[in-house]
Amino acid sequence: MKALITSGGRGTRLRPLTHTQNKHLIPIANKPILYYAIDYCREAGITEIGIVYNADSDAVPKAIGDGSERGVKITYIPQEAPLGLGHVIKVSQEFIGNDSFVFYLGDNMVVGGLKRFIKAFEKANSNCHLTLAKVKEPQRFGVPEIKGKRITKIEEKPERPKSDFAVSGIYIYDTSIFEAVNNIDFSHRGELEISDAHQYLLDKGYKLTYSEITGWWKDTGKPYDLLEANRLILDNIHADIKGKIDDDSLVTGNVQIEKGSQIINSVIRGPVVIGKNSIIENSYIGPFTSINDNCIIKNSEVEFSLLLKECRVIDVHIRIEHSLLGNDVEIIKSHGKPSTHHFFIGDQSRVELI
Repeated sequence: MKALITSGGRGTRLRPLTHTQNKHLIPIANKPILYYAIDYCREAGITEIGIVYNADSDAVPKAIGDGSERGVKITYIPQEAPLGLGHVIKVSQEFIGNDSFVFYLGDNMVVGGLKRFIKAFEKANSNCHLTLAKVKEPQRFGVPEIKGKRITKIEEKPERPKSDFAVSGIYIYDTSIFEAVNNIDFSHRGELEISDAHQYLLDKGYKLTYSEITGWWKDTGKPYDLLEANRLILDNIHADIKGKIDDDSLVTGNVQIEKGSQIINSVIRGPVVIGKNSIIENSYIGPFTSINDNCIIKNSEVEFSLLLKECRVIDVHIRIEHSLLGNDVEIIKSHGKPSTHHFFIGDQSRVELI
């Protein structure tokens, strides 16, 4: 069995973070989202992985490499235009060949990995095995209509969903899916919709089965989704202290601190991860916070937040929480006169003040 992972799209709902980086490379608990998909595949025994990427950017191949560091072999497959998930499968037919494969949307995260879904696919001798998750807004996804224990219809982003299930971003196929994607038409959105491919399989009498995701699943398409995914990952970490903690600091709970980082006269309350060469001084870092490499936090409080590389938070006297700070972001107290707020903010940023 092989795996096919998506890493394309423009990440418009995550701007401004995605103005400067691919959304699949945004770190969750200081690890790029795409690494979770690769690691889940490896843990399931899949070592041949194809990654489909935007042909006009080599950011993903440069960042991820050939996969050897993660124990897999990666083949990169360019997609010339964002023409839908059906098109992603279509352009990957040569790589897949005659193998069954896991199709994994690279910005999705699921607890527990892939093994149980692969076993269900094989046990049922299925042509297509879908994973379903209950969601609050099914109209954002492909939605199945279920009668008994059988999927009878699938609609893409319906205005009136027939169930509160979403087809999540993990699918398992045999080669019949290529018949489907080569015979469906482009939708009104100009895409080969994966839901139309699934409906084709249903109409032609192929066997579709499904598993319900009973733990958590996240499509990290919106800013809050990133924070929630970060919380869920941090909820399962173990303590690992490699940096230095002085005698005036208090570190409690599951906290990971990488080499070169220093905790000075501060309180760290886990779960928290702190990357390499960061300095936390006279500060409080609260639960469900990820702080990446080369950050400086002084005389400030941060909780339930994601800070990417080289952030500086200095002399901020109101706690920062529920926040996303991109690379090289600086939040500091102004000491000039008159006392004013001073902003340098790019497109689609969000600021709340009290």
